[in-house]
Amino acid sequence: MRRTTSIALALTAAALVAAPAAAQTPKKGGILKFASVAEPPTTDCHGTTTFAMIHPVVPQYSTLLKLVGPHDKTRTEGDLAESWEISPDGLTYTFKLRRGVKWHDGSPFSSADIKATYERIVNPPEGVVSSRKAVHQDIQQITTPDDYTVVFKLKQPNASMILHFASPFNCVYNAAKLAKDPTYPSKEVMGTGAFKFVEYVKGSHWVATRFEDYWDKPRPYLDGYRLFFVRGTAVVAGMQGGQFDAEFRGRTPQERDQLVAAMKDKVTVLEGPWTTNILLSFNTEKKPFDDVRVRQALTMAIDRWGGSESLGKVSLIKGVSGVFRPGSPYSISDEELKKIPGFWPDINKSREEAKRLLKEAGVSNLKVKLLNRTIAQPFTPAGIFAIDQWRRIGVETEHVQVETKLWYDGMESGNFDVCVQNISDFTDDPNAQFNTLLSKKVSAIAYSRHTDSKIDDMYTLQSGTVDPTARLKIVNDLEKYVLTQAYNIPLLWYQRIVVNNAKIKGWDLTPSHFTGQQLTHVWLDE
Repeated sequence: MRRTTSIALALTAAALVAAPAAAQTPKKGGILKFASVAEPPTTDCHGTTTFAMIHPVVPQYSTLLKLVGPHDKTRTEGDLAESWEISPDGLTYTFKLRRGVKWHDGSPFSSADIKATYERIVNPPEGVVSSRKAVHQDIQQITTPDDYTVVFKLKQPNASMILHFASPFNCVYNAAKLAKDPTYPSKEVMGTGAFKFVEYVKGSHWVATRFEDYWDKPRPYLDGYRLFFVRGTAVVAGMQGGQFDAEFRGRTPQERDQLVAAMKDKVTVLEGPWTTNILLSFNTEKKPFDDVRVRQALTMAIDRWGGSESLGKVSLIKGVSGVFRPGSPYSISDEELKKIPGFWPDINKSREEAKRLLKEAGVSNLKVKLLNRTIAQPFTPAGIFAIDQWRRIGVETEHVQVETKLWYDGMESGNFDVCVQNISDFTDDPNAQFNTLLSKKVSAIAYSRHTDSKIDDMYTLQSGTVDPTARLKIVNDLEKYVLTQAYNIPLLWYQRIVVNNAKIKGWDLTPSHFTGQQLTHVWLDE
């Protein structure tokens, strides 16, 4: 059976790769039905970092730029921007905006909307959370010479600036609405995107319909979409039963084989590296997690190299690496990685050192409260794995799993000892990947709550270094430092496997489950 399934999978994947060469003409119409295994903790794109917001919400919005293209050919192109120029000194970015763009309420889009949006990201008003503030800290001034031109002045050159203008989390909001209520995006979904909000029924579904005045004709091709909120364990049965036709985040190898065996040529499969990991963050405002010896002991107890093989067969997580995904051009080498506490190849030696460190710190009988998310893959197996690893050095763990909003609330309030979260962003870039690891003074998503300004200073230095070789040296040094200090410790990295009904066309696998979800190019062959 396994051999038959593997052959079927190989044939299905091969067929999918060849599909674009057929250059099929997109068909208009139909409702895309897909699933999400979590609900949005907020509908405000700027205030969160989860796919649970991206998948239902982002198709209703536009961004200044966007990342498009298949997994190995991702490129940056304009969305609301028609063209742009960067000054020779790298300090001025001038964007020419599209004319004729409308908001879903019929009002015209203008440069004022871009200005208001980015001012909200850079300097969030009271009551607004900006998860992107740190990566946009170099923006000093935003001006609008006319209704279709916006100019960004930077404090220093930023090697990643263009990439971050393409962040799917940087949804562009209506300036007039923000002026009346800066928190409106958490209460109302109203954008310039290809789809217009219809309804959100918590615990059930999200519905959006085609926006007939969308600027990029003839897109979108779909009449609309309906997203079902389901448990991860229900995805395979839901696809086989026809309740929905896709789940765009990712499936395990076992689920992939199960779907291919049951649905054969009625599904397509795409696989590739994923810019997401499982990250364990210590609440450094609680003792004894303010002690580097305790944090190092807990990372040294984990057998990442052995766990990779076993967890890779049954979950979404497999790759061993540090701050960047395995194979990333920014990663330190395996040889260097194996010198860092928590990544030693000899797990027995590592655990003996972990026990010694706990004893030295006076917490040989440590008890830990582990905050986790009620998402079956890969949060549950990741939490169970960490608990088992810590048990081997005498640490007792209480596993607290809650739904997505309560999980975010717990991390933001500090109601945990250790939390299971992610390094997870829309692109393979140091400014994005280090955002989670900065101090609480700089980053709104610094859930470890540390105050280590050395990390912030090195982050700023690498961001402003435009020479690739010099920047890589700083990035590598910063990675070694954050892994050694262990305020946050990477567990394993995801492998992305997406299985869709074969009638879904125009959707490409990207390195991130945050990109490619505007659904403008998706159509149904039925």
